Amino acid sequence: MRNLIKKDHISEPLERFEKLFSEAKKKEPGLAEAMTLSTANKGGVPSARMVLLKKADDKGFVFYTNLESQKAKEIISNPIASLVFHWKSLKRQVCILGDVEKVSDEEADQYFSTRKRAAQIGSWASLQSQKMENRSDLENGVTKFTADFEGSKIIRPTFWSGFRVIPKKMEFWEERPFRLHQRDVYKRTSKGWDFFYLFP
Repeated sequence: MRNLIKKDHISEPLERFEKLFSEAKKKEPGLAEAMTLSTANKGGVPSARMVLLKKADDKGFVFYTNLESQKAKEIISNPIASLVFHWKSLKRQVCILGDVEKVSDEEADQYFSTRKRAAQIGSWASLQSQKMENRSDLENGVTKFTADFEGSKIIRPTFWSGFRVIPKKMEFWEERPFRLHQRDVYKRTSKGWDFFYLFP
């Protein structure tokens, strides 16, 4: 039974994530940056959806969205969220819980400038999470803003920005035989990161 637990963890979870994410980007057939984002409203009613990780560093995990979307409204009213990465090719997943903050305008502008022009137009045209009567409503918006910005740089809409999940707990899960999976947990404390194992 001594080999059921691997004692090769890295003391810094964000460093460990970076190493694992780098491996996933090479081996995962789909989008390695796809993650489940779970939020809850003031009443505690949860909602979840897939979003794309756009930046991961020692500050946290960044994604972008329309500030009028359901997820943004829930984050603004209840700034805590969880993330889950599942990399089937690696038989690994990472679960993250943390507080959420809005990125700076400078950071949002910088990322927006790297998006493809069609995606920038889409940010203006889509009234994200609002009811849409017909698909043509979206298509007409794309046509309108394509014309409005013809021949000029597309600026970031004020209603579009990013959020950073600042982790206070991270769990690294690894599939093991007979469902005796390995679960390594890092929990942030005033002195740094506490590390412990969980039974599968």
